[in-house]
Amino acid sequence: MRRPRAVVLLAALLWAEAALLWVAVVWLILELLTATPTSLASAIAILVLVVVAAAWVSAVAVNSLRRRSWIRGAAVTWQLVQIAVAVGCFQGLYARPDLGWALLLPSIVVLGLLFTPRVIAETTTPAPE
Repeated sequence: MRRPRAVVLLAALLWAEAALLWVAVVWLILELLTATPTSLASAIAILVLVVVAAAWVSAVAVNSLRRRSWIRGAAVTWQLVQIAVAVGCFQGLYARPDLGWALLLPSIVVLGLLFTPRVIAETTTPAPE
């Protein structure tokens, strides 16, 4: 069974986001092992949050290919979180607009794809007869 291009692109973007989150997990673990954090509790808490986020986005990516209807709400939620982080990257003392754009642009594309008729049709559970 062929998947529409919009669904494939959506899944690819979700997989890319999940992969980058897993890279962040590895980086945080290495930082925890090689550097002395100012607050060990905060460092561990951030690591746990990123692990949970990576697992969640991975689950959404896997189930996007399985055409589960719940992925739309989960993906929208994650994209809104990612947009909030992107907005934070644009401002403040340690602003990183490059990271802000790298987070913002895929989120906008994913949000757009989630509301296309093809993705909605592919991820809508048919009513029981």
